[in-house]
Amino acid sequence: MNDDTPSCDLTDRAVFATWTQDSVRYRDLDPNGHVNNGAINEFFEDGRVHFRRETMAGLGDAVLTGFAVGSFSARYRAALHHPATVEIGTVVIRIGNASFTLGQGVFDGDRCIATAEVVSVFFDPESGRSRPLTDEVRRALESALRR
Repeated sequence: MNDDTPSCDLTDRAVFATWTQDSVRYRDLDPNGHVNNGAINEFFEDGRVHFRRETMAGLGDAVLTGFAVGSFSARYRAALHHPATVEIGTVVIRIGNASFTLGQGVFDGDRCIATAEVVSVFFDPESGRSRPLTDEVRRALESALRR
């Protein structure tokens, strides 16, 4: 896929390759009784961690530490309240040379609460510099590429 590829519809549950769940906590609420955006961003992070552990499980612990968020863009689509259990879907929407883009959605049942696109950069933990994705990382990412 190249940089011109349009993003997929992240409000559609069918596009996601992996899923995890999280619980809305009372502490996640803002003064208006809505779940605040910081808590929703934590749901996205939980989804990314789950995605990496599930998709790259066979690559060892060292590979799980070799990624950093290069950019994060979220769209908050609906209010969420306590109590609730949310589901977080994650899919690879682009694979580059030294980075990849994940699409994510937070859902309360069939209702899409928020979507995000996150660019993760592969880097060398010793030098702190980006490096090309290894063949094994690329294969793992391709297994979760949007269809």
